[in-house]
Amino acid sequence: MDKLFQKPPTAQAAVLTELRRRLIAGIFSPGEQLRQDVLAEELGVSRVPVREALRTLEGEGQLIYEPHRGYFVVDLNLDELVEIYRLRDLLEAEATEVGFPNLTAADLALMAQSMAQMRAAMKHDDVAALTAANRRFHFALYNACRMPRLLRILEQLWDASDPYRAVYFCDVDNRTLMHREHVDIYEAARSGDLRTLQRRLVEHRTHAVPALRKALAKSDTRGIPTRPSRSAAVD
Repeated sequence: MDKLFQKPPTAQAAVLTELRRRLIAGIFSPGEQLRQDVLAEELGVSRVPVREALRTLEGEGQLIYEPHRGYFVVDLNLDELVEIYRLRDLLEAEATEVGFPNLTAADLALMAQSMAQMRAAMKHDDVAALTAANRRFHFALYNACRMPRLLRILEQLWDASDPYRAVYFCDVDNRTLMHREHVDIYEAARSGDLRTLQRRLVEHRTHAVPALRKALAKSDTRGIPTRPSRSAAVD
């Protein structure tokens, strides 16, 4: 068998990839209804793979299903975001602690490569590519923990926060801050300083919520629907 042969993805996988791309890029707005028939026609597939992809995204928390109405993009909500980041604080700290002794030169090279890809994506204003490279950068660290269940939960948390990340990356100041913080994170990992690395990661996550609070407020003034938040401030 030719070793270069790669089995093409299933229709469902292809549809899921495309819908994720549109969510990340902000092509789908919060609260927008996603109609199976329209998507099937646009993507040139039957309704079956579209329906299965929508169910997957619902399970990830990126869509909600309303009986007799269909699927809708989740509204952005600060309470949900704070909960996601609190969980990430706990689980990413554990993944970094456990995985740090396992970090290899290849892992560090992937982090450096991901930073270069993020710079290129920022130059071309490609939010989807920026989001994907950002995830590769962070999971180059987390994957070293070699704890499959923990990593699956982290992937789910990152999936749930992708719509927020799309809003965050639209702001040039946020991108600039993110780049500086990524450089600090990379240097701490490369120097073998776990405590500094942990501190840099905490700072990185801590800066995201206030920035997103501002971004969500701006989005709300442009008429993008958001669920009301119960929180007056982030702890």
